[in-house]
Amino acid sequence: MIKITEDAWLHVDATCCVLNKPPGLLSVPGRGELAQNSLAQQVQQRYADALVVHRLDMATSGVILMARGADWQRAYSRLFAQRAVQKRYVAVVHGLLEQDSGQIDLPLIADWPNRPKQKVDAVLGKPSLTLFRVASRDQATNRSRLELQPVTGRSHQLRVHLEALGHPVVGDRLYAPAHGQDDATRLLLHSQELTLTHPQSTQAVVWRAAADF
Repeated sequence: MIKITEDAWLHVDATCCVLNKPPGLLSVPGRGELAQNSLAQQVQQRYADALVVHRLDMATSGVILMARGADWQRAYSRLFAQRAVQKRYVAVVHGLLEQDSGQIDLPLIADWPNRPKQKVDAVLGKPSLTLFRVASRDQATNRSRLELQPVTGRSHQLRVHLEALGHPVVGDRLYAPAHGQDDATRLLLHSQELTLTHPQSTQAVVWRAAADF
């Protein structure tokens, strides 16, 4: 069972808890008895008023925020809904990108026959936008390290967008089965930074956690 360690706690105040979620841990409980262990459940053991605001995929690590109490949950949820929260990720992907930076603007929709997968759908998909910048390229391994900024917040957005670009995330067993034999023991995708205006202090705050890959 994956447990939150003490160094995973990045910030706690009267309005929120911010943590560095380890890979392989659900953000919220899933279905069935074996899927009850989650970041939310563990945080609530310490702070009973902690409530979910947003989620990270189980395989994704990094900065995640929970609000304390229903009023602050509404306040933080409003910031996310208004796209007033800047989210920055780092990923290692297969292949060497030609562009140094750019954007991926592809509409996404649930791939219902293959749930929980999502897919690009030009007709029915919801608008989805990801900005990217190449941090480095490794000729020896034929991989690129990217900095990512999702403008929208669709489920699996970064993973689907990068796969559609032809550069799936290393370790992605869901969207890159052809690369399933790579040597990664985890998905190399990490939420490294959240920036927002704190709803209580009205000051700009940044919470960061460096990737361990």
